[in-house]
Amino acid sequence: MTSLYQLGMASLLGLVTTSSSLIGAAIGLHLSISKRLLAFAAGSLISALAIELAYEGAQSLHHQNFDAHGAWAFISAGFATGAIIYWSTSLFLEKKGAAIRYVTQFREFALARKHADNSERIKLLSKSGLMCHLPAEEIEPILAVIGDHQMKAGEILFRAGDPGDALYIVAKGRVEVLKGDAPGDGAPLAVLGAGAVFGEMALLSGEPRTATIRAAEDTKLLAIAKADFEQLLARDDQLAAAAQRISHQRAISNLSAKGANAALWAKVASRSLDLHRHETGKLLTETASGAGMAIVLGNILDTIPGCLVIGAKFTSFGNLSLTLMLGMFLGGIPEAAASAAMLTKAGYRPARIYGLWSLVLLAGLLAAVAGKAFIGSSEAIAAVFAQAVAGGAVLALVAHAMIPVALDEGGSLVVLPTVGGFLFALYLALVESLV
Repeated sequence: MTSLYQLGMASLLGLVTTSSSLIGAAIGLHLSISKRLLAFAAGSLISALAIELAYEGAQSLHHQNFDAHGAWAFISAGFATGAIIYWSTSLFLEKKGAAIRYVTQFREFALARKHADNSERIKLLSKSGLMCHLPAEEIEPILAVIGDHQMKAGEILFRAGDPGDALYIVAKGRVEVLKGDAPGDGAPLAVLGAGAVFGEMALLSGEPRTATIRAAEDTKLLAIAKADFEQLLARDDQLAAAAQRISHQRAISNLSAKGANAALWAKVASRSLDLHRHETGKLLTETASGAGMAIVLGNILDTIPGCLVIGAKFTSFGNLSLTLMLGMFLGGIPEAAASAAMLTKAGYRPARIYGLWSLVLLAGLLAAVAGKAFIGSSEAIAAVFAQAVAGGAVLALVAHAMIPVALDEGGSLVVLPTVGGFLFALYLALVESLV
């Protein structure tokens, strides 16, 4: 039966292991540290998982009459289960804002967000007689200068005689083309729906608007400002020629989808998108807004599996899981430093960042106690499987966050500290077992 002393010592081990998160947060806020340390820690964790969990778990099963194949299948099932649980939960939390903890995960999140946000625009532009002639690979410069404009039903966008300041594309809803600068209740000259381009003639000719545009219902427009439109024309002779050919009558009659070609165009254009650096800061702030709980849960998710194992395997100070503790502690420093730096860019104050990581310490303490109380000091099949599940989650953490973040800074050189960490942890394990 687990004693209160062992529970207390397990909680202390969890607290010590996760204390590196506060150290890393302080470094991230005030100093800089090489993320190659993450690669070293990843190597240590891989060694600990291979030796202390996978191999020792298989040995325990062998003592219960499992053959090599059965023990391997059992341990593998546990690791796979833990990896799937960690990965799916991590992806869910990252969509809620936890992605800003890591630069690599945030970059992946931001790129996916950009593709999603532009998907509707790409489909719309593929239907536009002004834009669809362009090679799909060249759509990115146009997307970069498109803005949104919302209109309420009955609202006037511009009147006849106004100077031309932008070109518009109807995204949702409908607009009416009216004669004169003070339209009454007369029938509109035309009604333009999704995909219709208007307003380009005043930009091309430099003359005032020739008609009044009114929203027939709540409408969303895409807008390209005059200066941006002129730059696009200067760079693309085809776009300039197409703009010269299009008139209001053609916009009314011939701005429909081009069948299968439009779908193919949209598909190719989607593949050509890239994330603009000037958008990253804005998206970072937007993502972080209201995402505090997701960030906390994301860091807790990274902490719990390792602390569960550390607590479960503790029986005495002569039997500490040093390799796992070393990997978790060292990995926590640059991981927390990178996260703190990202949170600072997102507008978080230092006091709030320290508060977030204090909750991670508490989670590590409780996880170690839970590991000792529920899955520790037992060779029962359920306990072995539970440790394997936790091990799979730690391995998923290594692959999902630690190595990608290290690779982002260190490039291919992270191979060396990763191997170094593995060999160092192997040394510690051999010293413990062979003396």
